[in-house]
Amino acid sequence: MTERITIDQLLASARASLDRLSSIEAHEAQRSGATLVDIRCAEQRHMDGAVPGAVSIPLSTLYWRLDPSSASRDPSLADLSRWIVLLCAHGYSSSLAAATLRAIGYERATDVDGGFEAWAAAGLPVTRPGASPPSGSPRSAPSRR
Repeated sequence: MTERITIDQLLASARASLDRLSSIEAHEAQRSGATLVDIRCAEQRHMDGAVPGAVSIPLSTLYWRLDPSSASRDPSLADLSRWIVLLCAHGYSSSLAAATLRAIGYERATDVDGGFEAWAAAGLPVTRPGASPPSGSPRSAPSRR
C-alpha cells in the first residue's frame, strides 16, 4: 500500500519547484511580458474584481487550454516557452496548478504568493465589480426578467 500524501505535503512539494512571485513582482512580470492567468471562477472575479490585462481561464479548463497537444488548446496561449504567472484567490490552488504546468512543459510557470487577495491589498490595479470593462472586453448582455 502506498503511503498517503496530505494536501499540505503536496502543496509544499509544488511550491518547492516554483520561484513564487510577490504581487509586486507579478505586476512587474506582467508589465515585462509575462502572461498573467487568473484561474478564479467568473463568479469570484465578478464579486472581488479582476486584474486588468490578465487572461481569465478557470482552473477546471486550464491544462487543456494551455497544453499544446490538447484539442482544446488556446492557440494564442499554448506555447511552452511562454512565461505564465497564475493567480487564484489566496495563492494555494495556483501553486498546485503552476507545478502541474511545469510537469507538462511550462518551465517558466509560477504563481502569485497570496493570490488576488495580496494583489488587491498591495494596491495594484483592479477592475472593481460594476466598473466598465477595459476597452476591447465584451460586455455582458443585461439580464431580462
